[in-house]
Order: sequence, then structure tokens, then C-alpha cells
Amino acid sequence: MSIIRIPTPLRQYAGGNASIDVNGGTVGEALGDLTTQYPDLRNHLYDGDQLRSFVNIYLNQEDIRYLDGADTALQGNETLLIVPSIAGG
Repeated sequence: MSIIRIPTPLRQYAGGNASIDVNGGTVGEALGDLTTQYPDLRNHLYDGDQLRSFVNIYLNQEDIRYLDGADTALQGNETLLIVPSIAGG
């Protein structure tokens, strides 16, 4: 089981939780479990079947885009961070 840390702006779609335990052998499966538990999160994380371009996922402080993306294997007891990009002027 791994943990996904939820950023403050998205907690309202995750029952107010700062972190959620998820199951899955890959990052994609873990995110799938997260959005099954909290379906309202899906629209904020995904555009169709792809992660939104402004949603960054980190596995143990490494951006999954530089690993194997959603296919990155999880060993269990790992921490995933959702970090939405923030823009403004």
C-alpha cells in the first residue's frame, strides 16, 4: 500500500484528506485507486485518460515524467505527491 499526498486546493474533492492510502503496482494503478475512492478528483487530475499537463506527480521526490510515467512501478509503502502547477501574473 502506498500513500498519495493531496495538495490543499484538491482536498475538498478528497473528503478533506491530506493523504490517502492507495493500492496499485504502478503509479497509474495507484492514481486509479485514488480516483475510484474519490471520483470528483478525476476531473481535476485527468483530461480523458491522460494526466493533465499541469498536474505533476512525484514518487519519492522524483517526477514520474523522468521515470516511466504512469507505468512507474511501486514497491509498496511509497509516497506519491500531487503537485499542480500554479501560474498567474
